[in-house]
Amino acid sequence: MRALLYSLLPFLLTVAPFAAAQDYPTRPIRLIVPAPPGGSTNQIGRLVGSGLSEVLGEQAVVDNRGGAGGIVGTDILAKAPADGYTIGVVYTTHSVNPSLHKTLPFDSIKDFSTITIAATAPLVLVVNPSLAVHSIKDLVGLAKVRPLSYGSAGNGSGGHLSGELLKIMTGINAVHVPYKGASPATADVVAGHLQYQFAAEITTKGFIESGRLRAIAVTSLKRAPSMPDVPTVAESGVPDFEVINWFGFLAPANTPDAILTRLNTEIVKILHRPNVTKVLNNSGAEVVGSTRQEFAAFLVRDIAKWVKVVKMAGMKVD
Repeated sequence: MRALLYSLLPFLLTVAPFAAAQDYPTRPIRLIVPAPPGGSTNQIGRLVGSGLSEVLGEQAVVDNRGGAGGIVGTDILAKAPADGYTIGVVYTTHSVNPSLHKTLPFDSIKDFSTITIAATAPLVLVVNPSLAVHSIKDLVGLAKVRPLSYGSAGNGSGGHLSGELLKIMTGINAVHVPYKGASPATADVVAGHLQYQFAAEITTKGFIESGRLRAIAVTSLKRAPSMPDVPTVAESGVPDFEVINWFGFLAPANTPDAILTRLNTEIVKILHRPNVTKVLNNSGAEVVGSTRQEFAAFLVRDIAKWVKVVKMAGMKVD
């Protein structure tokens, strides 16, 4: 009898996770958003969370845990049980933090299981309308006469990377002011406390439409479909300038493959729903919906890419 059990053990170990995935979920899922409400990361988390609640039959509860450029919430995710009941949406800072910080409370690759890259989006460069700045050329000219200040969602955010890359490529004089989220930084540009900001379209769109901010460029190599009249930084005199924000879903390392595969399948379907795609497109994002393996390979490449930029810019945590 014991010999029979030992012979069946490999089969039982294979079947058990599959059976667990078939029953999954049987209780609410915690969806960690390592950013405050109001930005693109939060929007994507809530869109997917709502869809998961519908298709899985259990509530996906969004838990906003902003702070330290995404580290606070991502650390909670890394240390959660690997049972599929805690997942999270991370963004560009996940690739930048390993080179920006001497130590992290987690390994950005080894401590996570990838689910899917949800979407990518360029940033839009906005200025306070009181400035006589209508183009990159104007901004560079002004910043070479007097120092300017720009805000971002925090150290290592897409806005920070864009600002430092522009400084490197143009030689302008500008001071970075990090905030706990993009929205507070935008509010200070609107108020005139800062001169400019690289931010997601969703954060700035209302202000642009009301004339309280002026959009002068986007950070992708091609113009954004949602803002066809706004030129790219690259075509505005800074060749090859490109910074793209990305958003992806992770789970703690060692989450069962069958559960990860189901989550990937359901999340990708949700992202491609016409109403979800429309909302994301209207906010300047493009749906990706990658495989788990594609996301894993992307993370390795993206982390390596930003090491060079962070070092060259001398970017540090304030």
